[in-house]
Formats: sequence, structure tokens, C-alpha cells
Amino acid sequence: MFDDLQQLNLFPTSATDIIVNILVALLCGLFIAKLYRHTYKGPGYSVNFVNSIVLLAMITAVVIMVIGNNLARAFGLVGAMSIIRFRTAVKETQDIVYIFFGLSVGLAAGVGYHKIAFIGTLFIGSILYVLSKSNTGVPRQKEYLLQFSTSANGAEIPPYLAVLKTYCKRHKVINMKSVGDQDILELSYYVRFKDEQKSDEFLRELKSIHEVDHINLFFDEERF
Repeated sequence: MFDDLQQLNLFPTSATDIIVNILVALLCGLFIAKLYRHTYKGPGYSVNFVNSIVLLAMITAVVIMVIGNNLARAFGLVGAMSIIRFRTAVKETQDIVYIFFGLSVGLAAGVGYHKIAFIGTLFIGSILYVLSKSNTGVPRQKEYLLQFSTSANGAEIPPYLAVLKTYCKRHKVINMKSVGDQDILELSYYVRFKDEQKSDEFLRELKSIHEVDHINLFFDEERF
């Protein structure tokens, strides 16, 4: 079996073939990087990461051409790569998808399967773009994170609770912290509105309460 693999001519032997494979990886990598730039929605956009996707596709193509059909080279490369420690944490799940996307394209280009590299890049890229623009995974009923500070009033029922019950279908306190020596509380709620169109009205009414201050409301995507 191994002898048959050695006889297969799947890898480039000329300088022209090598350059063409690297160029294919470059073009596909540039397309993936441009797609990432247009679909990224998370915090802390990194230009270095985008450039790394392009380089990753090209380097993977070179690595595959170096290995060829030689199993000894493959095991040697695994041993050499094992000494590398990657300490940069991947913050977004989608970033891992793009890393594997770049690796896959580099593999196809390095082997010489240019049609697979181009068609795979265009087809998968189109799916990623449609998913990012259609908001398929966003729930219909959004849950928001509400934060505000209020003065403690002993056993009395806080006036902001009436506002929450009026505008919110669901509200759940997730954090309560005492601040300073003046009985000030910082509260955090998960809230789900009965009507999201009335969120501005909700904030105005909450702000009109004398005891409530420093109101923040935002959509917490990490809940999903």
C-alpha cells in the first residue's frame, strides 16, 4: 500500500507547478480574508488575524508539497511542529471556522486540486456570507441585560419593580452589589420585553424614578 502511494504523482515536481499552487492558495486566502472582514461582528477586530489567514493558506500549501507522499517527512514534520506553542487565545468561535477554512484551501492547493480549492472557497464563502447577513441564529425574542444603580430603601417595595412588570414579559436579577457607604446598590437584570418597540419608553420611565441612576441596556449575545 505504501509503495503504491509513493508511485502516485499527486505533487508538483517543477517550479511552475509549485508557484501555481502557492498562487492558488494566495487567491483563495485573500478571498477568505475579505469575507472575514465583511462578516465579522465580534469585538476587537484584528488586522493581524486577517493577514494570518492568507499566510496560513499559503504555508499549508507549501507544507503539503514538502511532505508529498513521503510518510517519513510527514512524521518528521509532526515532531517538528510539536515544539511550537500557540499562546494566543481564539476569542470568537467563528475565528476557528476561518482558520480551518484557510487550512483546507491550503491543503487542496498544495495537492494541486485547484478546482476543489476555488469551488470550495466560493461555495463555502457564499454560505458563510448568507448566514452572517440573514441572522439565522438570532432568536426571535431577544433577552437584554439591564444595569442600573439605586438607593436601598429598606423593606419598601422598590418603585422600579412596577416599571419592570409593566414593560417586561420576564425579568430576572443576576447580580446585586453594594457600592460605597451610602447604601447604593448596583443591579443587573436579564429582561425580555413585551414589546421591543417600547424600549425607549421603558428607559425614560425608569430614568424618571428618583432613586434610579446610571442606566445601561444592551443586547447580551453571549446568552445564545
